[in-house]
Amino acid sequence: MITCYDIIKTLVRTEKGTVLETERKYLFQVTKSSNKIEIKKAIEEIYKVKVQDVNTSIVRGKLKRVRQEQGSTTPWKKAIVTLKEGQKIEVT
Repeated sequence: MITCYDIIKTLVRTEKGTVLETERKYLFQVTKSSNKIEIKKAIEEIYKVKVQDVNTSIVRGKLKRVRQEQGSTTPWKKAIVTLKEGQKIEVT
């Protein structure tokens, strides 16, 4: 059985992510097979907050080149989670 810790991989700490925190939005890297309902339940269980909305998108892998070898980074799924008014995730 899949647990909530299997669905949520990590909290994405980027410049864009920290700007969105003022609007009660947080970026998470999630498994590709998870849907919005599973993501919402996992966030509520892990962080003990109320989720208002979940938006997801799949980030394509970028083409990279190391000398003569060409490859790409792995694609991943991003979830932007909006919390209800007055809710906050404590980031350390």
